[in-house]
Amino acid sequence: MACAVHTRWIELPQPDGPQAAYLALPPAGRGPGLVLFQEIFGVNAHIRAVAEQYALAGYVVLAPDVFWRQAPRVELDYEGADLQRARALLASTDPASLAQDAVAAVQALRKRPEITGGVGVLGYCMGGRLAYLAAASTDVDAAVSYYGGGIQDRLDLAARVRCPMLLHYGETDTHIPSEAVERVRQALAPSRAQVQVYPGAGHGFNCWARGTYHPPSAALALARSLALFATTLFPAS
Repeated sequence: MACAVHTRWIELPQPDGPQAAYLALPPAGRGPGLVLFQEIFGVNAHIRAVAEQYALAGYVVLAPDVFWRQAPRVELDYEGADLQRARALLASTDPASLAQDAVAAVQALRKRPEITGGVGVLGYCMGGRLAYLAAASTDVDAAVSYYGGGIQDRLDLAARVRCPMLLHYGETDTHIPSEAVERVRQALAPSRAQVQVYPGAGHGFNCWARGTYHPPSAALALARSLALFATTLFPAS
């Protein structure tokens, strides 16, 4: 049986060299676009599976390799030495370069011939912050952030978020305290953003490869994300 989703690694041109990105095409081969921003663990098996999950829902998904300058196509686990390396990679990355790369990924996806409809962004943890930055600095049509660490430190950009946005947080997330979530909620209140908090869920609750995976929260967050993208990215019939 032929695979419904077609995937491959491609290269995005950058001024200082090519950046790898994982591309997942939907069964129709065309559709609205989603830029998928990884966690600090690389475009690993989980992120690739998420790309394919959204591709099955009809989206052209592009997952850029965020750490392409320091460790091209690195894939890391969630504990031990891999966790320490992931944190070191993040610490060695220039935040301005990350933000510029996020903008470049959105622009690259919009230019692809497979795109029909709008382009949105989706990200997890570090990627959730990049999704927020992209919503504030690009023309994306919708944005979804899962437990975006550090968004509360960039609320100066909140007024620039003009697209519909959905932010998912776990109630018991020890990395993002409830006070930070409330600050994000208040800062984004004038915009079209929604903040959802999931009872009993911790950091990384969407990732089925982690001990913090929380299936009911992951399922509900996915449903809400798909609903937002379906109503904002598909062309009007």
